Amino acid sequence: MTDIFLVPLRDSLAMVPWLLGIYIVLEFVERHYEHRITGRLHQAMRAGPVLGALFGCVPQCGFSVIASALYAQRVISLGTLLAVFLSTSDEAIPVILAQSDKWETVLWILLTKILIATIAGYAIDLFFHTPLSKKSKLPHDPVSCETDHRHCCGHDHTCQEPWWKSFLLFPLKHALKVFLFIFLVSLAINLILSRVGVENFSRFFLSGTFFQPVLTVLIGLLPNCAASVALAEIYLKGGISFGSAIAGLCAGAGLGLLVLFKENKNFWENLGIVGLLAGVSLLAGIILNFL
Repeated sequence: MTDIFLVPLRDSLAMVPWLLGIYIVLEFVERHYEHRITGRLHQAMRAGPVLGALFGCVPQCGFSVIASALYAQRVISLGTLLAVFLSTSDEAIPVILAQSDKWETVLWILLTKILIATIAGYAIDLFFHTPLSKKSKLPHDPVSCETDHRHCCGHDHTCQEPWWKSFLLFPLKHALKVFLFIFLVSLAINLILSRVGVENFSRFFLSGTFFQPVLTVLIGLLPNCAASVALAEIYLKGGISFGSAIAGLCAGAGLGLLVLFKENKNFWENLGIVGLLAGVSLLAGIILNFL
């Protein structure tokens, strides 16, 4: 019984230094390059879906938040918004990267999600025309320090905060929060394994049925980084297939969906966007499972 607790605790603690390093790098990228990426999305209309797919796959959900605000102002197309949402992986990539032997897995996940997001983005723009505004102001204007930058797992930034908060305190808090999610999910999986056995573990997650991608899509739609952590951990433990993991991670746009409902006042349009996101994610998961 002690091993059920100690093994996930040991494995989760081993990830903390890796997570801390990854989050320090991400803080640097977001602070120094976020405005350039936002401006590029605004300027390159025709290349919007492919750029959205590439920028969206940067870990955490910062770009899905930005894309939601841009779409609400009609600065980017619906296809570009969906491409960002579909390629967003929230915390899943750092969690998998924290295991040094899983780099190939991360590469396959990123390439698959970029491909799905790009194809879906252009297909959606082909069928749904978005009238774009030429006078919209970009969020997080680099000339102004009035706006805060909010991370997906909860902490806020201001333009005037000291460097040690941005590059030490916040990454440490973020890493510890994700460590807690990883530990709780791993503990839950170990408890299930001890109760039902290895053979029944996959059945618990509806393995081999059409409903497994449905289940992972529903988990992915939850606007919290715990959802992507759970999906990553369950996939690494063998509880869900690659296609089902992709379905859940494609559906997981993090706080982007919450910002969409806050900024875009057309409630029924927002529900339609959620439906498109869930439908494309589910279809991709089913196809991958058959392949």
